[in-house]
Amino acid sequence: MMAYSEPAARAVAEEVARWGGMRQTGVTLRYMMEFGARPTERNLLRSAQFLRKELPIRIARRALDLDSLPFGLSTKPAILKVRDWYLDSFRDIRCFPEVRNRDDELAFTEMIKMIRVRHNNVVPTMALGVRQLKKDLGGTKAFPPGIDEIHQFLDRFYMSRIGIRMLIGQHVALHEPDPEPGVIGLISKRLSPMLVAQHATEDARAICMREYGSAPDVNIYGDPDFTFPYVKLHLHLMMFELVKNSLRAVQERYMNSDKHAPPVRIIVADGAEDVTIKLPNYVFVGTPISVRTFLVQISDEGGGIPRSGLSRIFTYLYSTAENPPDLDGRNEGVTMAGYGYGIPISRLYARYFGGDLQIISMEGYGTDAYLHLSRLGDSEEPLH
Repeated sequence: MMAYSEPAARAVAEEVARWGGMRQTGVTLRYMMEFGARPTERNLLRSAQFLRKELPIRIARRALDLDSLPFGLSTKPAILKVRDWYLDSFRDIRCFPEVRNRDDELAFTEMIKMIRVRHNNVVPTMALGVRQLKKDLGGTKAFPPGIDEIHQFLDRFYMSRIGIRMLIGQHVALHEPDPEPGVIGLISKRLSPMLVAQHATEDARAICMREYGSAPDVNIYGDPDFTFPYVKLHLHLMMFELVKNSLRAVQERYMNSDKHAPPVRIIVADGAEDVTIKLPNYVFVGTPISVRTFLVQISDEGGGIPRSGLSRIFTYLYSTAENPPDLDGRNEGVTMAGYGYGIPISRLYARYFGGDLQIISMEGYGTDAYLHLSRLGDSEEPLH
């Protein structure tokens, strides 16, 4: 964070307040696909000009939110660090000169790429701040009334973060000199959920093998030729988190048992209204909308979730991890159990494009996750 003199800091605060009060502009997926299908120099210039005006509004709003959190959360060191990242990014964009030509556009693109990297660790750093607050409050059993306000803020905050990173990522990806066939920026027009499920499963099993020395099998069912338009990065993130959680549940239930660990099952179904992905332990379900969606179901026999715990799985204030990872380098890479943000964040990714995540669990047996995902390109609803 750049150090400011008191007058300069006051000026920045006033500028942030002014931009944070402006109305953000919604962008539809159909527009992004049609616009991105022609990444001409003129279109890329228009995109950069739009982002130079739009990103400061969205970033300023988040910076203001971070300064007004309840229960003293705004004063936690980790939250202050995140706020400073947003202030630095706001300043970088506002100080960037008007984008007039190709050289300006390329320089602007490099700058927002750096902003995206700066914000890579926002989620774990925010989680660390919440962890600091929980410690100060004496643990989850001592939460005061109104603590749900923090969960509601984090839902809004992370949904906005998804939108900001989608806008930046789409613009940056349109500069790819040799894009894959059928890919427009971040959007794959013919994405295979079966292939994504396979890759996400391989990644999750590798982590399980690293931590436990073995990993349950994963069986994937569905039409291998089925494709639909979606953002590959988002689908991989959701499926990876859900499969990882299922593997952990099964592994920990059977690791000291003479019984063979049952496989985790993934079912991909394409329907007239839903594309569903069923995963053990979790379910993403699309809300009834006018566009076609698909369903992915993930199922496991990891013992299920107690009824008293079901209401907590989508919150950011609880985690089953006994020792969440720190950010000081002692814990490297992805772990099987982190801050407990995988499920609520996955639901936000599903909802970002009009889908949802639902979880059905039978304590003593296992859990199903249903992921309903909308086919992109049909919706005229503006994105967050």
